[in-house]
Amino acid sequence: MLDVVLLALALSMDAFAVSIGLGAKLGTQTQKPSGLALKAGIYFGVFQALMPFIGFLGGHGVLGWIEDYAPYIAFILLLFIGAKMIYESFVEGIEEDIAQITHRVMLTLAIATSVDAMAAGFSLPLLDVNPFLACALIGIVTFLFSFIGVFIGRKSGTWLESKAELLGGIVLIAIAFKFLLV
Repeated sequence: MLDVVLLALALSMDAFAVSIGLGAKLGTQTQKPSGLALKAGIYFGVFQALMPFIGFLGGHGVLGWIEDYAPYIAFILLLFIGAKMIYESFVEGIEEDIAQITHRVMLTLAIATSVDAMAAGFSLPLLDVNPFLACALIGIVTFLFSFIGVFIGRKSGTWLESKAELLGGIVLIAIAFKFLLV
């Protein structure tokens, strides 16, 4: 279960970072922070819960065919996702290009931040955990981090944004090596 908690924390860092950026951007918007925080929590939480489940279904469906190679595939996927998050921690966020925070923008951001979670969901069959519980935990953790991230960004700006993505990438890489070593 610790692996699932770490996975949930790592996957939520991408949405957390975007939420911090959205909160920092809120200074130029007429929207209330609590409304945006709730919107970010719901959008990011739902998609971060849904996408790993889709990945789980794909991983579970092919597990019989690739069972001998599954830990290596999970290692490669998580290593790639972690490296991508680390890289993105050094690159400017897309929040800078957003003129107004609308439902369409939130939907696009939710999908963009959760695609990695779908790939990570492939590793869920290897964790010997209830996939519904794991995906619900990922969604709840992401909701909480996204909700809080808006307020953090509103108060502190974007300085914490890249650090969250960096931490998430490091944790995913650590989980990847655990798959390889077990």
